[in-house]
Amino acid sequence: MFNSIILLQDTQPTGGGTMGLLSSLVPFVLIIGVFYFLIIRPQQKRQKERQRLLDAVKIGDDVITAGGIYGKVDHIDGTVVYLKIAENTKIRVEKSSIGNIVGVTDKTPAK
Repeated sequence: MFNSIILLQDTQPTGGGTMGLLSSLVPFVLIIGVFYFLIIRPQQKRQKERQRLLDAVKIGDDVITAGGIYGKVDHIDGTVVYLKIAENTKIRVEKSSIGNIVGVTDKTPAK
């Protein structure tokens, strides 16, 4: 019986070392890579596009705010934008609250 127990024991050393550590880190590196390409990188692209949109806002542009207010840019003062929403009615909004540029007033008439 004692002989059979000795035969059942594993006589090879357990892997360990650098290969064991490397093989256990590979899944974590792959998960981080997937998160980068599926979440972080697209978010950075959207932020850059949003910043380009806000930098492109100029006087005379028709815009819509994040709250759904349509208006025409009347004046820009740093991060504050004054929108003309009706005749003799202007509101002051933060530039970052502009959701989209709807149109531009300096359109040339079609011939």
